[in-house]
Amino acid sequence: MSRRSFFWLIGGLLLCSWSAFAAPPTGIPAITVTPNPGGGQDYSVTLQILAIMTALSFIPAAVIMMTSFTRILVVLAILRQAIGLQQSPSNQILIGISLFLSISIMSPVFNEVHETAIQPYINEELKPLEALKTAKIPVQEFMLSQTRIKDLDTFAQIAGYDQVDSPADLPMTVIIPAFITSELKTAFQIGFMLFIPFLIIDLVVASVLMAMGMMMLSPMIVSLPFKLMMFVLVDGWNLVMGTLATSFGLGT
Repeated sequence: MSRRSFFWLIGGLLLCSWSAFAAPPTGIPAITVTPNPGGGQDYSVTLQILAIMTALSFIPAAVIMMTSFTRILVVLAILRQAIGLQQSPSNQILIGISLFLSISIMSPVFNEVHETAIQPYINEELKPLEALKTAKIPVQEFMLSQTRIKDLDTFAQIAGYDQVDSPADLPMTVIIPAFITSELKTAFQIGFMLFIPFLIIDLVVASVLMAMGMMMLSPMIVSLPFKLMMFVLVDGWNLVMGTLATSFGLGT
């Protein structure tokens, strides 16, 4: 290629680039707001997709803070500590057990949300905001049924809601922290009851070892097999899972 042909080629590429930049930009508008006959506003599909993708990032927090997951996981972690096991069952197993047991406990709530909010929204019977408000009702009722009035009063005063007709009138920003506080208190109460029999075994083993003069031997090593044997003989996992499910009113 000669030098003149090379310069012509460079000039053509620059001209094409300039024409591309000079052309008016075209594309899908990010936000389109259309007034509807009812006096409200309809948003474009692009904005709805953006809102849905943003909401998906809050799903882990919602699963942890708005369901039975927190109580179950805390109780199982306390149970592992009471037995004296450090890494067995592992954290992944405890989280998996808590997740699937939460799905079982929360299934009536999820079914009601699906029937009253998700399915009507898919059938275009409800607008997105209406579906969101409808889906909030069953979850809110579940949280209020597990929340203590004292905790609700505390967070309502913090948020400045001194006078309300009923707890259902409180916003979710008040109900959620009150629900978590109640869940932690309940989980610690159940964990305390689980700790007592294992603590008794530790005390008995420690007393026997001291009476035998074997103070150099760790009581935890000796008591661990006895605690495991007692937990297996009483069918401990079945009792713990049943107690956790019953504490939410499931099966009663």
